[in-house]
Amino acid sequence: MAIEVGAKVSGKVSGITNFGAFVDLGEHKTGLVHISEISDGYIKDIKDVLKVGDDVKVKVLNVGDDGKIALSIRKAVDKPAEPQRREQPKMAHGHSNHGKFSDNRHHNDNHKNNKASFDDLMDSFLKESESRLATIKKNTEGKRGGRGGRRS
Repeated sequence: MAIEVGAKVSGKVSGITNFGAFVDLGEHKTGLVHISEISDGYIKDIKDVLKVGDDVKVKVLNVGDDGKIALSIRKAVDKPAEPQRREQPKMAHGHSNHGKFSDNRHHNDNHKNNKASFDDLMDSFLKESESRLATIKKNTEGKRGGRGGRRS
């Protein structure tokens, strides 16, 4: 079986690195799933998502002249088609029923879930950043000045 670009094939995770996972496709062929191609969401540590021996379905993205095979797990997942957007009912005078009178509860719930995860990421980033700045400030304090040190 030749590996063709666009094909969806099954494989087994044979190795994990900090930048991705190697997948054994059988017939002595191995491809790489880059960490950005594992999930639609952010992955900090690949070992939280995959482990050696996991069976995975992958889509072949590229087969290089050098034999390297680029794979994607996230693109191999069949996602439901995006529902068609319905037109908002028109109110009198041609204005759409949008704004304060619109019932956007479902949309807002989804937005809050996405926002909460973003806020959590931002909070952890700010804490880490402040900690690093404090360490840098502590290490550089008292080391200021130029040539010759302090003069009386």
